[in-house]
Amino acid sequence: MARLFKRSDDLPKRSLWQRIKDIALTDVGALVRKGSREGSLEQIEELLLEADFGVATTLRLVEDVDRLAQRGKIKTHDEFLESLRSGVETALRHGNSDPALRAAATGPTVILIVGVNGAGKTTFIGKLAARFRDEGKRVIVAAGDTFRAGAIDQLRVWADRAGAEFIGGKPGGDPAAVAFDAIDAGVTRGVDVVIVDTAGRLHTSDSLMEELKKVARVITRRMPDAPHETLLVLDGTIGQNAVAQARTFSAAVPVTGLVVTKLDGTARGGIVVAVHEALDVPIKFIGVGEQVADLVPFDATDFARELLEE
Repeated sequence: MARLFKRSDDLPKRSLWQRIKDIALTDVGALVRKGSREGSLEQIEELLLEADFGVATTLRLVEDVDRLAQRGKIKTHDEFLESLRSGVETALRHGNSDPALRAAATGPTVILIVGVNGAGKTTFIGKLAARFRDEGKRVIVAAGDTFRAGAIDQLRVWADRAGAEFIGGKPGGDPAAVAFDAIDAGVTRGVDVVIVDTAGRLHTSDSLMEELKKVARVITRRMPDAPHETLLVLDGTIGQNAVAQARTFSAAVPVTGLVVTKLDGTARGGIVVAVHEALDVPIKFIGVGEQVADLVPFDATDFARELLEE
């Protein structure tokens, strides 16, 4: 399995866990000494906030550590590490957290992809199409981003690379019509999966959000139980702005899953936990690079382990 957080000379050499251990826990015994525990916990809190866990999650993780320390259950670095890992995993498994993709009962499974420009939507679609093709499924990729110059051609290249069929409209055309035609073709040709791209809509633009709602309505009109998944692609490097984007997109269309891209280091990895908790929507995939194999189905245990790896 691909590593969730890759090591490279271009990335900070100190992991999140090393920073916590070095700055806040030079002496882990400080956690069990009443007079010094408060200062150690404050430093841990600061580091978790810097790692984009968000206020609510950070406070809960720190409170859990404090409670365990008071009960004498944290006496070593390993015990402290395990307490944080457990807290992160518990947060990711809370509520709506099933990472499995939903499939259509009959006909093609329709997956609508949304997110802003630069988040990695096109690359994700190519990787997802390749994953389905590796499973022996027949796939159609629909280029519903008709607004951005070159977007149609970029997606066509990824579709060819993945061995998927491709449907695209004219630049400046109606994205909803492209989605309708793709699903129509999917039903007629008996394909397994239809992946529909959308424009990289600025989450501050009401008119573009209305267009996104139209695309979703047209998909449902052609196939009443579709889209079976609406996946929101978020750039993991933008921190708490990802939470704001997620809330805005989920207000426009019913987001069923999250894809967090560009997680090439643990320094900002807490955003995965923060955005899951903000929306109560499962993380479906993590993107860790540009290669096809750099798309990892989400697993809470693996994520918590690598996020807080020594």
